[in-house]
Amino acid sequence: MSFGDPNNPYGQQPPQAPYGQQPPAAPQGQPGYGYPQQPAAPYGQQAPYGQQPPGAPQGQPGYGYPQQQPAAPYGQPGMPGMMPGMPTGYASWGARVGAYLIDGLIIGVIPAILYVIGIAVAAGSAPSYKSPDTSHCPPGDYQCISDTINQASTSSSAGLSAGAVILFLLAALIGTVAGLFVVAKEGKTGQSPGKKALGIMLVKETTGQPIGFGMAFVRKLCHFLDGLPCDLGYLWPLWDEKSQTFADKIVGTVVVKTK
Repeated sequence: MSFGDPNNPYGQQPPQAPYGQQPPAAPQGQPGYGYPQQPAAPYGQQAPYGQQPPGAPQGQPGYGYPQQQPAAPYGQPGMPGMMPGMPTGYASWGARVGAYLIDGLIIGVIPAILYVIGIAVAAGSAPSYKSPDTSHCPPGDYQCISDTINQASTSSSAGLSAGAVILFLLAALIGTVAGLFVVAKEGKTGQSPGKKALGIMLVKETTGQPIGFGMAFVRKLCHFLDGLPCDLGYLWPLWDEKSQTFADKIVGTVVVKTK
């Protein structure tokens, strides 16, 4: 007698099929032993790759690669490649102008001072102009008069002093190095000193990442088009949907807010 089976308390043996005959089929609709069985596809047919087979529970992902989730619109959290919470929207025109002015001061303040000093040195070293004296020329000797005038003009238009030339060259060198530094920072990190101070960032529109020194330099060259005509490209962000200048549209960049 077995008391372990609640369905067969008296320990009776189930009826056996007669010798040589198959046991009766299990009732339809009841699950068999082992893993749950899924209804198979009709013979010769298979579910398309990546789709659910017939009878599979609804709402489950199909076979194959995971389904792609719709990308978040640019300017919203979750942009590929950006840190959480970045970017928070396109930068305003005023913030971009402010960043440009700060960068301009960094690039141009020292060269401007050197240029002013160089001009002062050049002006102080220039000889004063004197009217040519033709009294020693005989009357009617136009060759003598012409030679005297040319000599006076040559002496009054003497070249710049060495000090002024050095100051001008030094100013140009410092301005070039400072400009390349700003472009390098903007390309590598997305933020020049001015952009960092005002909380904005230059990134590639399709990736949300900084564009590198090369593309940042090309973008600076494309700013030439922003000045034609009447600086229209620099004003374009005022009404553009993505606040882009002409240079931004050519290179595929946007300026976004970081705070």
